[in-house]
Amino acid sequence: MVVLPSVVKAAFGIGANYGRGVMTCRQGAKFEGHWGAPTMMALEGATFGFQIGGQATDFVLLLMNDRSAKGVLSSKVKLGADASAAAGPKGRDTSVATDVTLRAEILSYSRARGAFAGVSLEGSTLRPDGSANKNLYGKEISAEDIVIKSAVPAPACANQLLETLNARSPKNKSEA
Repeated sequence: MVVLPSVVKAAFGIGANYGRGVMTCRQGAKFEGHWGAPTMMALEGATFGFQIGGQATDFVLLLMNDRSAKGVLSSKVKLGADASAAAGPKGRDTSVATDVTLRAEILSYSRARGAFAGVSLEGSTLRPDGSANKNLYGKEISAEDIVIKSAVPAPACANQLLETLNARSPKNKSEA
């Protein structure tokens, strides 16, 4: 799961978006355990097209399998074409997310605030934020080591997020 609160997008023909957030995965060989330590993520990009306005959007991206999680952790994932409209406190974004091999399986949920109209081709990338991870964990450590290999314990500032996810997210009880 990737949580990106308040991704800011502004445009007048040419636009840009920027946001920071966290990614965490369930632990265990089949991802059936508790949610583990988060890694910091960055979303950045530019857009071009018939567009005008500004908005802030909260995103929750669900990475539906280990292949998509490892793809996000190991490379920049480019978000695909999107059509968005937001007016007032709530809005909807529909987007497609993929990696360079076009195999990522990511579900996107969003809530937008602001006034934005137009259709644009997104040029945004989602990537691990190495400098933010260094600030959070006090040492150089890869996003994959944090999330997949559980090389570090979760910092105290992540407790509320992890407690909420552990208490409220459903458990997979089906056989593989």
